[in-house]
Amino acid sequence: MHTTYRLNASELDQDFLDALKATFKGKEIEIVVYEVDETAYLMASEANRKRLLKAMENIKNRSNLIEVDIENLE
Repeated sequence: MHTTYRLNASELDQDFLDALKATFKGKEIEIVVYEVDETAYLMASEANRKRLLKAMENIKNRSNLIEVDIENLE
């Protein structure tokens, strides 16, 4: 069985460990930990990459921006 967990290190607690133990009860497991590079993850998809690059261009050129009035947010 192969399972990927993606979470913030602050979310690691006893409940997580208990669930992990229950999922792989009696089995030998290997745990590999690495820091997630969000930019690389988002750029991996061609559609996401194009959208992000266009958004960065819009910010640079100050075009197609949406202003949000924080006071009116619920």
